[in-house]
Amino acid sequence: MTVLSLPASAASTDLRYYSVAPGVRLNVRSGPGTSYNIVRVLAEGAKVPIFCQTPGTTVTGPYGTSNIWDNIDNGEYVSDTYVQTGSDGYIAPRCG
Repeated sequence: MTVLSLPASAASTDLRYYSVAPGVRLNVRSGPGTSYNIVRVLAEGAKVPIFCQTPGTTVTGPYGTSNIWDNIDNGEYVSDTYVQTGSDGYIAPRCG
């Protein structure tokens, strides 16, 4: 088995931002689910980084139905079904 490792600087320099679905003001929650408090609302046209992803409440949105939640900042999560990642699966490491 081959294990690849990235330099520590790669994580900070390769941060990519993803578009929120058009016309959506997206609720940002304190955890990965709809039962968590809303901490802020993203404006239409927002772009977000995804630091890690974790399973949570299943949600149906513009990009399908999924239980994947994206961590966009410390203690801030959005449903992946509202973020255009180009994938129905995980595109970032699991939150740990």
